[in-house]
Amino acid sequence: MVTLWCVLTLLALLSPEAFGTNAGVKVKVTQKGLEYGRQIGIAALQEKFKTIKIPDLSGSESVSPIGKVSYSLTGIQILNLGLPESKLGLVPGTGVSLSIANAFINLHGNWRVKYLRIIKDSGSFDLAVSGLTISTTIAVKSDDTGRPAVSGVNCAATVGQARVKFHGGASWLYNLFSDYIDKALRSALQKQICPLVSDAINEMNPRLKTLNVLAQVDKYAEIEYSMVESPAVSNSSIDLSLKGEFYNIGQHKEPPFSPSPFSLPPQDSNMLYIGLSAFTPNSAGFVYNSAGALSLYITDDMIPPSSPIRLNTRTFGAFIPQIAKLYPGLMMKLLVKTAKEPTIIFKPNYVTLQVNSTVTAYAIQPNTTLSPLFILNVDASVSAKIYVTGIKVAGALTLNQIDMTLGTSYVGPFQVKSLDNIFLMVLKVAVIPKVNARLQQGYPLPAIGKMNLVNTQLQILKDYMLIGTDVQFT
Repeated sequence: MVTLWCVLTLLALLSPEAFGTNAGVKVKVTQKGLEYGRQIGIAALQEKFKTIKIPDLSGSESVSPIGKVSYSLTGIQILNLGLPESKLGLVPGTGVSLSIANAFINLHGNWRVKYLRIIKDSGSFDLAVSGLTISTTIAVKSDDTGRPAVSGVNCAATVGQARVKFHGGASWLYNLFSDYIDKALRSALQKQICPLVSDAINEMNPRLKTLNVLAQVDKYAEIEYSMVESPAVSNSSIDLSLKGEFYNIGQHKEPPFSPSPFSLPPQDSNMLYIGLSAFTPNSAGFVYNSAGALSLYITDDMIPPSSPIRLNTRTFGAFIPQIAKLYPGLMMKLLVKTAKEPTIIFKPNYVTLQVNSTVTAYAIQPNTTLSPLFILNVDASVSAKIYVTGIKVAGALTLNQIDMTLGTSYVGPFQVKSLDNIFLMVLKVAVIPKVNARLQQGYPLPAIGKMNLVNTQLQILKDYMLIGTDVQFT
């Protein structure tokens, strides 16, 4: 039943503490998404209705001209049911409405009667119920953990027509009291429907708790997808505003910047649209930089064996003679470390990453101690390719250019420009592959249960990227 309103999986991540904050991530569920939910959910609801249990019924009625007739109906089972007409709609400001029309149920059971004190008769019967209508509203709210919770309100069920056909026994007799039997069966059936609908809605809640309101990314970071305001339910879509912010695990420290307002375009060819602003990846940069995770030691074994450039004082001594004189024949090690969090910029069809870092060069002494040689300030411009894999966003970086200046020298003055080619090679073959290996693992999108994204397209727009996708639940 949870799939009937799969659109609700992202609907009610209501977090009152976050109100007043701009969204880092926005989600729009379209009419196409609602239609998918209706198709799958009606099938699930139909299976739910197959569990209807009509209890054995008994009673007595005065039937002219023979007097009091006692009857019992036992072993009532559903043979067939159908929900041919259904509609899932939006209730602005509330949630989702479900209406079912012209449903039918066919049942079979046994009957027995006793009249004139001593005369008994029995047989079987078939009950055909048609014109069954059901309507309910699914209200959406937040539980105390910031996850969605749903409840059914205003359920109504009406049985249009019911025809009883008896088999066996004296036909003249059961035709006399068929109206009484018809009424009893219709009443018993009608009492079953709304409780089953309510149960089906309530059964969604344990599954909704699987929504990754707080999704762990790795040992450093987690991402929060709680809502920053109530869902905006219109006549055509459900629009959600999610926090979309990375945090250090166990330490929710806000970055020194906040999301800028943005709006999703009026597209509706996909079931779901997810807009991730530049704030979300930039908050990731803040988190990883704060955790000290954006640093990397580079050693000679990370340089391809075919490269003529080696990380040793002989290679660097060719450009900085003081190094070869002071530290002859030693291997070297580089420490690449961000000076501040990287900045991602989204422009139409283009993503750039500005990185301010330092590179500290060391000579490795025979006793493994490190002797500092120099520190360079490196500003790098990087292009990013972003794509969706599974239910994650992943990426790959390409180094465009670097600008280096001398920060500190422990070996005297030298021309930094002479090292450009060396450090371009080192960054391309040692640093960028390490970063890309992590980016290729991806970062989770908002999801619930076994949700898959299909027919996915990604656009880079000004200040945010837009993911248009259809959804499949298994």
